[in-house]
Amino acid sequence: MTFLEFEKPIAELEGKIRELRSFSGGAGDVDISSEVGQLETKLSKMLKETYAELTPSQKIQVARHPERPHFCDLVAHLFTEFTPLAGDRAFGEDSALIGGIARFRGEACVVMGHEKGADTEGRIVHNFGMARPEGYRKAIRLMDMADRFGLPVISLVDTPGAYPGVGAEERGQAEAIARSTDKCLSLEVPMITCVVGEGGSGGAVAIAAANHVLMMEHAIYSVISPEGCASILWRTNEKAQDAANALKITAQDLHKLGVIDGIVPEPLGGAHRDTERAMNMLGDSLESGLRDMAGFDRVRLKSLRREKFLAVGDIGLN
Repeated sequence: MTFLEFEKPIAELEGKIRELRSFSGGAGDVDISSEVGQLETKLSKMLKETYAELTPSQKIQVARHPERPHFCDLVAHLFTEFTPLAGDRAFGEDSALIGGIARFRGEACVVMGHEKGADTEGRIVHNFGMARPEGYRKAIRLMDMADRFGLPVISLVDTPGAYPGVGAEERGQAEAIARSTDKCLSLEVPMITCVVGEGGSGGAVAIAAANHVLMMEHAIYSVISPEGCASILWRTNEKAQDAANALKITAQDLHKLGVIDGIVPEPLGGAHRDTERAMNMLGDSLESGLRDMAGFDRVRLKSLRREKFLAVGDIGLN
């Protein structure tokens, strides 16, 4: 397992437990199960205390952990009969944003989301989850199809932001993001979103303007990365921690502000420690959110979504 900077005491304790287990396995009659049990109890307490008091900067590290479940992992675990649909019918395919039709717990749906890649080669193929205009135009195509056939839309957000390269700008990155956001808001079918890792700027909002917006417990969601904010305001990345504290990027802060509707709990120590359980918890939250929207007619779904986003920012003003 990859340990984060603030997890060094946890890593040392887990190392001791592994050593004791190895020693016990080859020590004949020596029984050290009680010592191992005490250390495991201490480890559980340490994990609980550490993850109960994470700073925004530490949340960023957890949200970007390479072993967190990514889009392809989530689709393989939570969905069946997934059929990916490629291309925007205008320029080409974008592997940073994947989507298609599938069944979620038996019900047909359209699912889409950002894929960062699980290793170096995968990250290059998927452009680190930073979608280009063709990715967002593909998302629009998928949402059009969902609207036409009355299928709910599930989107899973995990991106540092839309790709800022010259080619992307030449092909209309800002326009594609705006049209994708507009398509989300104009849908007449249920739409539910979860920020599963990192939700960066318009690149995230473009597929996240949903009826029901969730965040995983240790995910982050921001208008700009703390590093980007620090480089603009202070001309140095050394102030990234100050920026993270000011931006209110955690699920807990955003839920209080009314930007998101719910928080998906993660296993003790983060989703990367028990990916299967984390994915099951996400599946339960998605199912509950879709169930809450069952029975709403198409016009009502659209108007509720509009009212929801118009109300963002009004907290405490009335």
